[in-house]
Amino acid sequence: MGICLSSQIKAESSFQIGTDGGLTSSRMVSGDGTELSNLSNKTSSTSVPPTPRSEDEILQSSNMKSFALSDLKAATRNFRPDSVIGEGGFGSVFKGWIDENTFAAARAGSGIVIAVKRLNQEGWQGHKEWLAEINYLGQLRHPNLVKLIGYCLEDDHRLLVYEFMPKGSMENHLFRRGSYFQPLSWSLRMKIALDAARGLAFLHSDEAKVIYRDFKTSNILLDSNYNAKLSDFGLARDGPTDDKSHVSTRVMGTYGYAAPEYLSTGHLTAKSDIYSFGVVLLEILSGKKAIDKTRPSGEHNLVEWAKPYLTNKRRVLHVLDARLEGQYSLAQAAKAANLALQCLAVDARARPNMDEVVTALELLQESKDTSKKDQKHNRLKRHAQTNSEPKSCRSNAQETRKPTAYPRPSASALYA
Repeated sequence: MGICLSSQIKAESSFQIGTDGGLTSSRMVSGDGTELSNLSNKTSSTSVPPTPRSEDEILQSSNMKSFALSDLKAATRNFRPDSVIGEGGFGSVFKGWIDENTFAAARAGSGIVIAVKRLNQEGWQGHKEWLAEINYLGQLRHPNLVKLIGYCLEDDHRLLVYEFMPKGSMENHLFRRGSYFQPLSWSLRMKIALDAARGLAFLHSDEAKVIYRDFKTSNILLDSNYNAKLSDFGLARDGPTDDKSHVSTRVMGTYGYAAPEYLSTGHLTAKSDIYSFGVVLLEILSGKKAIDKTRPSGEHNLVEWAKPYLTNKRRVLHVLDARLEGQYSLAQAAKAANLALQCLAVDARARPNMDEVVTALELLQESKDTSKKDQKHNRLKRHAQTNSEPKSCRSNAQETRKPTAYPRPSASALYA
C-alpha cells in the first residue's frame, strides 16, 4: 500500500501546523479566532511519548535532497512576489522550476515545477514544524501523500521543497466561488474522498503507525488529474506503542475537525483522525465549511446541524450540495451520508477503522460504475431490438402508434 523507510518514526509533540492551500499553515483556532492549543494539557503516566530523534538523525536519515539557498533563489526567480502561490502561518509558498535529473535551478517553464515553502522568521511557527515535515514526509512514501523533494537549512533560513500540485487544495474547490473554481462533480468528490482515505489508511497501517492529527480539506492537495494527496505533517504523531491505547498530547489541530474525546482528554488515537475524516466527508457532501459563522443561527457548526438529517434516507437531501443535483442516486447519497455518520460517532469505539472506510468508498465507486454499465447495456439492448425488427413491422407500428404523453421531469433526478 505504501513504503515506510523507517521501522518507527519518532517526532516531538507540540507541533502546530495547518494549511491555507495545502502548503501553508494555520494555528488551531475557533471560529471566533480563539486559540485552542492549550485547552487541554492532561497527561497520563501510562502513556509516555516516544523519545524524539535528534535533528541530525532526522536530516541524515531523510531520503531527500539538501538544497542550497542560492539554488532555490534561482529556481523561484529570487522569491519574486509574482511567484507566490500561497501564504500562511509558516510563511510564503513560491512556484519554481528545477532540472528533472540534477535538481539544479531551471529556467521558468522548463524542467519540473516545484512548490517552495519558506519559513517566516517572524512568524509564530518555527523550526520544530519545519523539522516535523522532514521527519515524516522524508521517510514515508505513498501515492496519496504529497512528495517532499528536499529542504534547505542555511543560517536562519529554513525552506521545504515539494512537488507542485496544479489544482491546489480541496478547500479552494469546495468553498471558493469564481470562474477558476468550478463546482466539483459528485464523481470527482467521491474519487478525492477515496484517495484521501487511502492516504490516511496508509498512515494508520502497521507499516507506518502514524496519527495525522490535522486532517482537513486545506491539507488535501490535487494534481492535474484530481488525484488527492495529504500534505502538512507538522502535527503528526507516532501512534501508541506496546499495549498503550493512546498517546497523550496537548490538544492541537483545527477547530471543527478535532474529535470530542481528544478535545476533552488530550488522548490521541487513530480514531481521532477518523472523526476528522467524517467532518471532511460531510464538507465534501454538503459543500459547506465545518465552522462558518456567516450561516444562519443553528447552522454555524456543520456536524451539529447535519447529524439529524444523516439518519434518514430522504432528509439527507437537505444536507447535500445543491450544485450536485441529478448527479447521484438516492441510494448512493444515503450510503455516503451513513459512512460520514459512522465516522462522526461520539463513542470513538463505534467508528470504523480507515481500511473499512476505504472499502465502503470503493463499493460506492463500484456501485456508480455498475449503474453506468447497466444504463449503457440497456441502451444498446433497446438499439439492437429496434434494428432487428422487420422494416414493414416498424413501419406499421409507427403508423398505428399513438403519441406518448411524457410527464414533466421532476425537480431532481432522485425522484424520477
